Amino acid sequence: MTSTDITIQPTANDAIVKFEASRFITQHNSYEFNNIDEAKNSPLAQQLFYLPFVKKVYIASNFVAIERYSIVEWQDVQDEVAEQIKAYLNSDAPVVKEETTKPKNAVTVYAESTPNPSVLKFVCNKALVGQICEFSSIDDAKDAPLAMELFQFPFVKSVFMDKNYVSITKYDVAEWEEITTPLREFIKSYVENGKPVLAKPISQQKEVKEQKTEQQFEKLDDTSKNIVNILEEYVKPAVASDGGNIEFISYDDTSKKVEVLLQGACSGCPSSTFTLKNGIESMLKEMLNDQNITVNAING
Repeated sequence: MTSTDITIQPTANDAIVKFEASRFITQHNSYEFNNIDEAKNSPLAQQLFYLPFVKKVYIASNFVAIERYSIVEWQDVQDEVAEQIKAYLNSDAPVVKEETTKPKNAVTVYAESTPNPSVLKFVCNKALVGQICEFSSIDDAKDAPLAMELFQFPFVKSVFMDKNYVSITKYDVAEWEEITTPLREFIKSYVENGKPVLAKPISQQKEVKEQKTEQQFEKLDDTSKNIVNILEEYVKPAVASDGGNIEFISYDDTSKKVEVLLQGACSGCPSSTFTLKNGIESMLKEMLNDQNITVNAING
């Protein structure tokens, strides 16, 4: 049998580290264990829970992710953990007894920080939406059942959704330390139970969005098209990783002013708005070879 190697991969959440295996370790299912009792069908997870700093264990098709308690730092223990997981996998012992374990929908949800201290990003291992959605109140969310449910929490100020994550903006009356777990558990349970995120299926959402975007793009002048392409290729991926989005609004050839809309984690944070605005402005000046370009960033 070929030896299994383990690669240590940090995540956006500094409490969680992924230990990626060089082969598949489950039958393409995902599992989450909160304690040793829940892990009775996973000998590997049970073994890991004997480590005093292990808070949660996630097992997916080709990796084991572990959330730690704050009593240790990962750099002090991750090498030993990697060796323990490697030794276990190379012993050919079962990782999960999958014939007796039937995950409801194999849903895991991670909480990730964003540059905006008022916004937290909840990342799911399932596709949630096929289009970008932002809701500032429960009235806006009439076609988004998940968002409507989230607004039942009194500390939820706004909800932003894209692909496989939900970014939530909180009111200042609550601290993330107190509300992160209830929100994460709620989203996980909601998705596990197969409840609708939006009123329309994802396939229909994508189709409508793509048609609308293409029609709008074709109406733009050449400079505006170049700006849209630059934003799509160089700015959007980075912004999305922080739980936000940026959309082109307009370009005025006379004033050289570009207007963009900031959504999600990028919206409402003065420092990140200023940094992002300046970064986009510098990029456009350089790539379009026009030092007169200015950018006006509008919060969604």
